[in-house]
Amino acid sequence: MSNVPVAVVTGSNKGIGFAIVRALCKQFPGDVYLTARDSGRGQEAVAKLQEEGLHALFHQLDIDDLQSIRALRDFLKEKYGGLNVLVNNAGIAFKVHDTTPFAVQAEVTLKTNFFGTRNVCTELLPLVKPYGRVVNVSSMVSSSALGGCSRELQQKFRSDTITEDELVELMTKFVEDTKKSVHEKEGWPNTAYGVSKIGVTVLSRIQARMLNEKRKGDHILLNACCPGWVRTDMAGPKATKSPDEGAETPVYLALLPSDADGPHGQFLSNKTVRSW
Repeated sequence: MSNVPVAVVTGSNKGIGFAIVRALCKQFPGDVYLTARDSGRGQEAVAKLQEEGLHALFHQLDIDDLQSIRALRDFLKEKYGGLNVLVNNAGIAFKVHDTTPFAVQAEVTLKTNFFGTRNVCTELLPLVKPYGRVVNVSSMVSSSALGGCSRELQQKFRSDTITEDELVELMTKFVEDTKKSVHEKEGWPNTAYGVSKIGVTVLSRIQARMLNEKRKGDHILLNACCPGWVRTDMAGPKATKSPDEGAETPVYLALLPSDADGPHGQFLSNKTVRSW
């Protein structure tokens, strides 16, 4: 078993994830794993970094596939005895003008962005070593979507006592409500991506609370963040930030020094804690 520290970035063969891996290769004192659904694309991305003189390793990971998540879990356990840094970056978004029915967009988007991310956390959080860092890449859209929710839903999502099961129930209800075309009547905003990222931000708050309760002495810091509006396949060419600029806040959180006692359980953008 290797004593080398290890960092994993999900969904990192392109865009912000790739930029996060690039930055970690330069700054993280250990092995950095680039992961992708498609092994070919993942290996290509690793080769691209190699041309820049950077050394990343590849492991296949499809966050929609529990077996794939568990294969990564078992590999990390066996080779490293755990994990030091986890950046949950993998996510999808439909384009604004996509004609796919909203109910389908809701189901597909939440399956990956919320339920997939949650499955990764369920399997990998127990492996995070003392002084580990966990970063869940969310979005400012989670804040604006929260503002578009009914007062009742806002109270639930802002609650300091909401449980993971209750959150899962709410995310499932959103998908069901879209299928019945009653989501707006039920107080939901008209954005599947926004609701999926509310889920990620609230999940992060819950996970941080659980770490405080169960592993207080381990000094693990877990946060959600918004990378900003970044020029990627997802956000398009008009966005204001480059992928490297988008990587700055996630990387800052991934590399918080071992003597830092915060931020923890927060939502940040531009390295600054935002109110939720």
